[in-house]
Amino acid sequence: MRLSVRNPADFWSGLLFLTCAHAFLWIARNYDFGSPLRMGPSFFPVVLSVVLAMIGLIALLRSVAIAGEPIGGFAVKGLLLVTLGTVLFAALMERAGVVIAVSAITLVSAYASVKFTWTQGVVMAVLLSAFCALVFIYGLGVPMPILGSWFVG
Repeated sequence: MRLSVRNPADFWSGLLFLTCAHAFLWIARNYDFGSPLRMGPSFFPVVLSVVLAMIGLIALLRSVAIAGEPIGGFAVKGLLLVTLGTVLFAALMERAGVVIAVSAITLVSAYASVKFTWTQGVVMAVLLSAFCALVFIYGLGVPMPILGSWFVG
């Protein structure tokens, strides 16, 4: 019996998920796993890697079982803008604060979409900034500045 890929998009995404899961497991291999009641530093990465690997296996199985469309062109604009948004978030978090950093990643990443409008982008940036500030800073107590050293001094 010969297996052939009938859905290239599922095949490549499944392979990407399995590769990422393997990489995350490899990175977390030297950390303490802990237990569900007392989680160690590798507990979350390992659990999420296993879930990601299972999703990757399902996608690989789907790729040989269910026919799909061939893969179209490579979305370079989207890849570059989402990567740029992530880099901006990391660069702005300390000095500009969570409000500016989350707004930057939201607007730059949303601009990658062909359906992007400035009105929707700004509304989403405001809502996500407020959500992140409420959940992470006030709810969970994560030590991140709402406004960074550029604004507070």
